[in-house]
Amino acid sequence: MLRSKRLEVVLNLEERREQAALDELTAARQRVDQLRQHLDQLRRYQADYREQMRQGQQGVVPVSRLQGWQAFIAQLNQVVAQQELQLQSALKAFEECRAKWQQAYERRRGMERYIASCREREQRAEDAREQKAMDEAAARAVTRRR
Repeated sequence: MLRSKRLEVVLNLEERREQAALDELTAARQRVDQLRQHLDQLRRYQADYREQMRQGQQGVVPVSRLQGWQAFIAQLNQVVAQQELQLQSALKAFEECRAKWQQAYERRRGMERYIASCREREQRAEDAREQKAMDEAAARAVTRRR
């Protein structure tokens, strides 16, 4: 069996590894997108709530109501900070997945190039065998004519 044919098994394995890495990368990208959307929603809600609080402060406002607003804003700030940390963690995981996929992609491409070079060598060797056979046949034909 030709070397290039045997190496196709390795190429198939590299293709599966690349696909698995791409699947992980896609999942990581979706996680980042989801966390970004959620963070954006939280920030909009936070801004809306602050605006409602400013509008509600016109006139006399009981201290207990102000304290309640401030406590809720503090909690909201904590939730936003936690969401930002989760997003940073997801971005780091995404970059790790991207690097893993890039490595798998390069390995597959390298295997494809190696197989192509093996095929070229095999083709040159086959061409040389055919040329040698034709030369020998021509030499025998010339010898017979004499």
